[in-house]
Amino acid sequence: MRIAVHVTPKSGRDEIAGWRGSELAVRVTAPPEGGKANAAVCVVVADALGIPKRDVRVVRGESSRHKQLEVDGVGETEVRAAFGEPEPGLL
Repeated sequence: MRIAVHVTPKSGRDEIAGWRGSELAVRVTAPPEGGKANAAVCVVVADALGIPKRDVRVVRGESSRHKQLEVDGVGETEVRAAFGEPEPGLL
């Protein structure tokens, strides 16, 4: 499954901040250099979904705040359970 995310690097803590329009807002403490923020986003999302971090990867937007994550082993039901209900028609 693919999830659109909006990343805020160098935040005060690592957290899922809920849906922001059509994107899942993710805050990470890691800086946006050398792929550190991307790796942190994958860890935060994997932890929230209860899956190994190897099952989450950035497939688009490596150097942007707006990213697409590919998540293996989960479906729409698991995403809704972990992150809440997005706006209608977003998943």
